[in-house]
Amino acid sequence: MNPQMGENEFISLTLLRHGRSRADDEGVHEGRYDAPLTEIGHAQARIRARDFQKSGLKFDVIISSPLQRARSTAQIIAGAVQAPVVLDEDWMERDNGVLAGMKRGIAAVKHPKPAFRNPYEPLGETGESAWALYCRAARAVEQIIRRGTGRYLVVAHGGVLNAAMQTIFGIPPRGDKPKAIFRFGDLGYAHLRYQPQQGTWQLIAFVESISQSREETI
Repeated sequence: MNPQMGENEFISLTLLRHGRSRADDEGVHEGRYDAPLTEIGHAQARIRARDFQKSGLKFDVIISSPLQRARSTAQIIAGAVQAPVVLDEDWMERDNGVLAGMKRGIAAVKHPKPAFRNPYEPLGETGESAWALYCRAARAVEQIIRRGTGRYLVVAHGGVLNAAMQTIFGIPPRGDKPKAIFRFGDLGYAHLRYQPQQGTWQLIAFVESISQSREETI
């Protein structure tokens, strides 16, 4: 990995969402609630690891959110592609304040969603605003670019990955009514390429999720 990049060199970045977590089965708001992967989530990660192996996709470093659903996914992928895992708190899911771990039905009564939440307003009373999340995601992407030429895999969460994509493509936050949504399902990923000497991004592939039919073959 060389920070002094030539005109034709580029940075490869793959943004991957973790597998199914226990919070999905519990019916709670997740965010910073640190739920582990379910057995299905582990199976999904093994599928994606095999897909990466078969495609010949290689990574110099895997950068993971420290929350266990992402960390466990990263470790499964790392075992298949033989890459080191580095934890980075900037890739944690959006801080959702008092909503973390709360049953959705209870949250709907105690903390009903407003008709509109502006992008400067915190989520869950004490959590991050849309702008705070956006700025954190921009910082996380910048830190990867500063590493220089290389092939990087980020394993994180739907909210922060969405924010990262929005920063990459210059889409500012608009509260609860975003201009663009990137739907990262379980083990969904975006594969991108950045050319620093031109300042250009390319979206090479977007795979929304592991399909249900493939899960059933495990």
